[in-house]
Amino acid sequence: MTAPAHTDRFTGLRKLPDAPAARILAAGNVVLQTPLALPASAAVPEMLAALETEGALIDMLQVLAHALPPREATWLACLAARKTVAEGALMPAPLRAAEAWVFKPGPETRAAARAALDAAGNEDDTALCAMAASMADGTLGPGELEDYAAPPGAVGGAAFGMLLTALFHDEDKVETRGPELLARALDIARGGNGTPAPTEEITP
Repeated sequence: MTAPAHTDRFTGLRKLPDAPAARILAAGNVVLQTPLALPASAAVPEMLAALETEGALIDMLQVLAHALPPREATWLACLAARKTVAEGALMPAPLRAAEAWVFKPGPETRAAARAALDAAGNEDDTALCAMAASMADGTLGPGELEDYAAPPGAVGGAAFGMLLTALFHDEDKVETRGPELLARALDIARGGNGTPAPTEEITP
């Protein structure tokens, strides 16, 4: 049985584009796991409400990762990445560089994000944050890399990858972390900093 959609949760998402959700997903080569009977003109909030009715939280996260502007999507990825860093451990370089770009977007911070991405080890999942930051303008990075277009949906894909990593990082927290990540994404979509009201953050 699926839960009823809380459509009021999807109002005021002013950071999301007015374009049809299907067009946004197609631009990023995104295929949802959940089939929906929505008109092609359905906006992102309508798609989110329909997905919530189906209990499709992962698809909801994917839609938001691709629909948010690059800076907001990168910040969402950074918030998710923080959930994977052990308490008391140093923040990984890719995560630090990505957050620096979010706080002060520009060629220097974007170049630092690309450098952190290139230097990241294969086991450093926070490299996805640096990837999102370095490809935020639609190219592979600053400098000579600006001559090469980033893959379609690169920022959204990196952000979604980080969300999935955080979601399944701790097996005993999956059921609570999913709604938390969704609440953070919705708060960012409303223009917030990703810190929703406690009652929304913990509601399954």
